[in-house]
Formats: sequence, C-alpha cells, structure tokens
Amino acid sequence: MIGRREFITLLGGAVAWPMAASAQQPTMPVIGFLHSASPERFASYLRAFRQGLKESGYVEGENVAIEYRWADNQTDRLPSLAAELVRRKVAVLVANGPAVFAAKAATTMIPIVFLVPENPVKLGLVSSLARPGGNLTGINFYLGELTAKRLELLRELVPGAARVAVLVNPANIAIETTLRDVQSAARAIGLQIQVLNASTIREIEGAFETLARERPDALAVGPDAFFTDRRVQLVNLSSRHALPTAYGDRGFAEAGGLMSYGASVGDAYRHLGVYAGRILKGAKPADLPVVQPSKLELVINHSTARMLGLTLPPPLLSIADDVIE
Repeated sequence: MIGRREFITLLGGAVAWPMAASAQQPTMPVIGFLHSASPERFASYLRAFRQGLKESGYVEGENVAIEYRWADNQTDRLPSLAAELVRRKVAVLVANGPAVFAAKAATTMIPIVFLVPENPVKLGLVSSLARPGGNLTGINFYLGELTAKRLELLRELVPGAARVAVLVNPANIAIETTLRDVQSAARAIGLQIQVLNASTIREIEGAFETLARERPDALAVGPDAFFTDRRVQLVNLSSRHALPTAYGDRGFAEAGGLMSYGASVGDAYRHLGVYAGRILKGAKPADLPVVQPSKLELVINHSTARMLGLTLPPPLLSIADDVIE
C-alpha cells in the first residue's frame, strides 16, 4: 500500500511532468510579411504564398504565425512598419519590391525573402543570382523581354495601332528598365510611344483624362504593385474610354481587361512561401539562388474584345493559356 507521503510525492511528479513537457515545447516561428499595397486586392496572391509555405511543411496558425504589415500604397510608412517587425523578432521577413529596401535598412541579421520586378543584382540587393550572399534572397519575376512581347501581342490584337500609350509608376524601382525596354520594343515594331506617369489614384484619373483628349490606339500598363492594387479602377477606366489595354498580370484580364501577358505573379508568391519555409527549416539566404519563374501566361478576355469590336486572330488564340468568355 502507498502511504500518504509517497502518494503526494507521486502526485507532485505527475503534475510536474506535463508542466515540464509544456515548458520544453518550441515557440511557434513568426514570419513578418511586409507589403507596399493593401490586402483587399492581394487575397489570391496570399493564398499562393500560404500554398508555398504548405509545400515546405508550414501551415499558418498550426506551426507558423504570420505578422502582416500593409502600407496601403503609402511608401513612406514602410520604414516604420519594417522596424515594427524587426522589434517583433520575426524569424524571416518577406517583402515586395518597394518594401524590400525598408526591410534591408531595418536589419542585417534577420533573413529577408523579396519579390522584385528588377534585376536584384543591379538593385544592390544580392551579390549574384546564383550566390546571393548576405541575408537576402528571393524571386525576380519580371523579365525585360516580356515588355517587348506584350507590345507585339497588343499589336496583333489591334493590328491598326500606330500610337500606343504606356502607363508607368515613376516610383517603381524598375522604371528605368521598363522605359528602356518599351522604347526599344516600340522601335522594333514601328510603334510610336507616349509615356504617362501615375503614382496616386488621382494621377491615374488624370492620365486617363489625357488619354481621352489625345486618343492613342491602345494602352499598355506597366508592371507595378500599385497598379495591381488599383486594377479594378484601371480596367473600368479603359472600358469607359473604349481603349484596348494590355497588362502584365492575369488578374487584370480576370477583372475585365482585354489581355495580359507576363510571368505568373501567383506562382511568384508561391515561390516566396516555399523560400520562407526553407529558411525556417535552417537554409541560409546566402545559399539560396534567386528564382526567376519560368511560367509565363497569355490571358485574353474575349468578352472585352467583342465589346471593343476586335476580332481575335486564330494564331493568337492558339497560343493563349486562357481565354475568358
């Protein structure tokens, strides 16, 4: 028979065991997600990011937490938001193009995974694509030659086009490359280019007022997180002015834009999740090569083409990845 003293000793041990086990359980790692835009229009890309995390063995709320910071297109807020995440001692920082510089300035110790539209070597983010060095690596989803191809495809859709407007965000880190590629591509196919700038909602409206006065034959919208955030506004304005418009991301075509051609942004966000997961498992950014997604998509909105009175050329239909009816 167990005496009272022995029973209390055993009971104390039984209570201590689960407490000790609980104390030894590892703390859930935290990812800091820093973005220049607003969350409402990036829901599908967040799903892709979480899918990438899942492929690496992490599920938000189960074995990883994510702290989100959105600048709502106010880039001057990014440094303070980055500093918040550093103070939070996140295990890895994920940042899009405009946000990555704030993240880089905030820490040299926390691993950073970026998504940028410009060559990150030229931007001074990494030493090389194959061996980044330092605490940064990530995804470079915009390839310069896509600009030329997008203009060629737009010309096929609008064969009589001679003058094409190009809308760009002058605050975009890739603006110089974008404009250089646009001018070069336009010369190659005999197009006259008119460049319009917009970095605010009001400036987008002002750009379309200019387009309404000057009536170019078509419009190409440059790749930019701000434009992605405002894609419904851009598509509606293009429709209101009956202006054939090409975009870089399929989300515009799904919202009613005429066509999109470019690297899959959703796939790029999935890669972000994969890399964030690999770093949580111990990989070093210096050893992870910068990824350039090879998945390119041509998406055509047939309903919009009909509304604009455009006939889709069979050769273009044959190479389209998706035709939205």
